Amino acid sequence: MTSANRRLAVLSCAALVATTAAGCASATKVVTGGDSSGAITMGTTNVTSVLDPAGAYDAGSWMVLNNTFQSLLKFPAGATVPQPDAAQSCEFTGSDAKTYHCTLRSGLKFSNGHPLTAADVVFSVQRMQKINDENGPSGLLSTIQSVEASGDADVTFHLTSPDAVLPAKLASAAGSIVDHQVYPADKLLENSKLVGSGPYKVDSMEEADAESHSLGKVSLSANSNYKGDAKLQSDKFALRFFAKADELKSALDKGDVDVADNSLEPTAAAQIKNDELAGKGDLKVAEGDGAETRFLVFNAKDPVGGNVAVRQAVAQLLDRKAMARDVYASTVQPLYSVVPTGITAHNTAFFDKYGEPDVNKAKKILGNAKVATPIKITMTWSRARAGAEELNLVKKQLEASGLFQITVEQEPDWTAYKEGWKSGKYQAYTVGWTPDYADPDDFISPLVVDGGAFHNGWDDPKISQTLVPESIRSTDRTAGGSYTQIQKLVADAVPMLPMYQNKSFFASRNNITGIEGTMDTTGVVRFWEIGRVKKK
Repeated sequence: MTSANRRLAVLSCAALVATTAAGCASATKVVTGGDSSGAITMGTTNVTSVLDPAGAYDAGSWMVLNNTFQSLLKFPAGATVPQPDAAQSCEFTGSDAKTYHCTLRSGLKFSNGHPLTAADVVFSVQRMQKINDENGPSGLLSTIQSVEASGDADVTFHLTSPDAVLPAKLASAAGSIVDHQVYPADKLLENSKLVGSGPYKVDSMEEADAESHSLGKVSLSANSNYKGDAKLQSDKFALRFFAKADELKSALDKGDVDVADNSLEPTAAAQIKNDELAGKGDLKVAEGDGAETRFLVFNAKDPVGGNVAVRQAVAQLLDRKAMARDVYASTVQPLYSVVPTGITAHNTAFFDKYGEPDVNKAKKILGNAKVATPIKITMTWSRARAGAEELNLVKKQLEASGLFQITVEQEPDWTAYKEGWKSGKYQAYTVGWTPDYADPDDFISPLVVDGGAFHNGWDDPKISQTLVPESIRSTDRTAGGSYTQIQKLVADAVPMLPMYQNKSFFASRNNITGIEGTMDTTGVVRFWEIGRVKKK
């Protein structure tokens, strides 16, 4: 399983790994009622079931792990380059980006009081690689050939090939350091025994569904043994999971949750914003950058989807601005490349090539390729924040040109949907992507090399064999480098068509502060930044 599997971003139950999807419907059993402990409560539809870092690889689990575990490095708010966390320093020791050395902070402890040493770092990496859970993030660490400790503080990674992206990977939840005295070396640990060294520790958790073990609530409190830079604004925090966006909105309205993350339906989020501007109600909105993206993917092995002229014509006709405005109530922004705005090396390759929607240009593309019209193509979706409206607008735009006849179908079962695109069942289909880390590589290597996470059957040898290896070798992650060329090649061939990227759009009660500190393109939700207005 590649690093892509967690980040196939869909809303509500679709954020689950395949084995937990059946439990979504019962997630409301334990998510009603306020929190009597005084904790700040955040609501989300990113339901999860596994919290062991070796098996956890979805948005809901990583929200918990990013707040309860330390990694060697982390992405501070707004950062695009990882900074030390459990480590006091890390660096590549050679010019070939194949040896990486870190020195740990002194005095690190897990929440149970056990010391955190270099041996735990080595154990965590080797354990993840050994377990190699099919739903876990071990693929992110695939370039690590070996890792060794020297004393209690020094760790050295030896890589199979140059990987300048390793620091960003280690800064993700995949780099979570576990206690070798608690975690088994060859199997996952049950959720109730979770132990980390992050700013929060887990006090309790409730399951929403006993059969799938999907979680309904995780309650956290300040970890007194934490040694790091985070300054907690609230000593208690709770994360509640909801099956549907409308249930989350209802809980927010009733005061059962203090904060709702990006899970709200677009119209509901927009209405809260409008009410705030009008001075109505006790809710407010915080908007910021986000790196979640959404694509219309083409099956390159299908007779229709595999025709580059057909794909280019669709790219020439898609009106992203109308989608952002009319379907998503401006809670998203148009996206013109596979690398989103806010990530190093982002450009507007699709706009540069196609410009504004233009029927005559689309006709010329098809005419030059001698493609008969109208072109019949079926577009399939499973989950979307705006439901069927998303692809229905695409259908309307394409059919208005007279060049296409579009059939829109839904596959409501997320597991069946993933199997469908893997087997080449669909001609075109919509999928979202949430990055593992804030680096352009995470939007390139997993998506456009050898069919990528979307299994669309497309590959460009120049990208996969030359440009990607070149880009991964570069230790200067602030430079565009080969990524500029890659984005242009993708825009030329259109194996997938970027539609939009989400904005970070959190709704909260008026007495909640610090939301802005957890809204950026890193994708890290920093519970410790969120607090309440102090009463005088």
